[in-house]
Amino acid sequence: MVIKSYVLCYPFCDLRRALHASEILGYGLYVYPNSFFQYEGEWKQGRKHGHGKLLFKDGSYYEGEFVDGEIMGNGLRYWASTGNTYSGQFVSGELHGHGVMQYKDGGKYEGEFSYGVRAGHGLLVDQDGQTYQGSFHNNKKHGGGKMTFKNGDKYEGDWILDQRQGHGILHCADGTIYEGQWRNDVFNGQGTEIHCSGVIYDGLWINGYPAAQAKKIVILGPEVIDVIQGSAITLHVQLQNEEGEVSEYENGRLLEIWAGVKNHQIPASSSTSLFKLIEEVERKPVKTPFGFECISYPLMDAVSGSWELKAAVPISGKSGFALADLPIPKGDIEPESRSDTRFGTGDAPSNEDGFEGESLHPPASQRVERGCVVFRNIMLAPPPANYQPFMLLDELNKKGGKKPSGRISAEKAEKMTVSQEKIVDSRSEVTAKGYKSKQDQHSTKNSRVLPGQYVIMVREVTMPPFLGQTLPTAFKLLRVLPEKTKVKNIKKETVKATST
Repeated sequence: MVIKSYVLCYPFCDLRRALHASEILGYGLYVYPNSFFQYEGEWKQGRKHGHGKLLFKDGSYYEGEFVDGEIMGNGLRYWASTGNTYSGQFVSGELHGHGVMQYKDGGKYEGEFSYGVRAGHGLLVDQDGQTYQGSFHNNKKHGGGKMTFKNGDKYEGDWILDQRQGHGILHCADGTIYEGQWRNDVFNGQGTEIHCSGVIYDGLWINGYPAAQAKKIVILGPEVIDVIQGSAITLHVQLQNEEGEVSEYENGRLLEIWAGVKNHQIPASSSTSLFKLIEEVERKPVKTPFGFECISYPLMDAVSGSWELKAAVPISGKSGFALADLPIPKGDIEPESRSDTRFGTGDAPSNEDGFEGESLHPPASQRVERGCVVFRNIMLAPPPANYQPFMLLDELNKKGGKKPSGRISAEKAEKMTVSQEKIVDSRSEVTAKGYKSKQDQHSTKNSRVLPGQYVIMVREVTMPPFLGQTLPTAFKLLRVLPEKTKVKNIKKETVKATST
């Protein structure tokens, strides 16, 4: 070795080492001919050997162990260009073995290296605080590993070149859990997601979405359902995909059933007091596919209500079927569980719509099982006082032989208003006295929903929405027939039987 500039520094207490200076042993400083490198440290037989520090002209350096002129063993490496620092094992000048890399942006890796790159098992913390612990290959996450994301989600499973691929389990911060196959960092293949809302999808996933996802709610049955006054009905509802197939792989969506009546527009000029009464009732009109808007109408659970329960028995009718009302033994019906009951804001019927003296329960919301749900023993409640102006409006138009126009005379409107005020006053007096007569209770219990056309609606109230989407509301026309219709049908059947 030719040494152009060399300084040997010997310990003063070691005279023997000074006598063998020709062997270049001890501690010294050497500046390379290109002046880019500079070494200061221990030497053996003309080579860097032992502990030393190799400095670079740009400010980078290595400090640690040398063996026969090579960086070998444990040491500290600093890169001036990036600001990164590595502390750990080296082989022939390269990062190899176990070490800790501290990145300038705040990230950190502690684990195995292979010839300068992350390889083997290690723990990586990035600048955002996300952590990955598992296998690496060529600086990328590869093999099995666990990762915690900055939003709180946690994944454990297979990786290929920094992407989740294979089998894995994702625990989301909101409580959602997915277990199944991954490809290209998203759900792909067979998998099960248990959503934080309670919805469960167990089936095939394609690019992060269910292959057989529900797209609509369908109420089975004829286009128009006929029902006799006071009868209870059972509705079968399905969740269907775009092809009209039942979404059997879905469970847990929460569906709510409610009813509506046509919203008649009454001009303010018809009657000041009547218009004021209507304005006081806060109901948001809902658009229907039948060409008109409707407002909420009370719907009750026939089992939990105190009205006499009637069975829904299909009989022939032009629109599909009517429902005859027959008594049902109490023991034959089991009430539905109400553990999942939820109500919408503002639109769902409640006792505030005018019921007094009765404890009425709207039908419980139901959770879907294998794409299907059944609402049993539901019926339209008797009309509250707030609804009478709308119902009387139709009756007045019918008596006059005119089609409903949404207008009434000021005189008739005033009479209706006075009648309403008398009802309110009488109820206030009874409430003040603190009792109701048995005759009043009996008449309330025997009241029935008025004949006419209503709308049955089933809407999704799953919260939070599954995959961020809520299914569109399903509608069905419901026509309530007067009880005399049933009597006429029975008479006709009796005549036929006698004549034969």
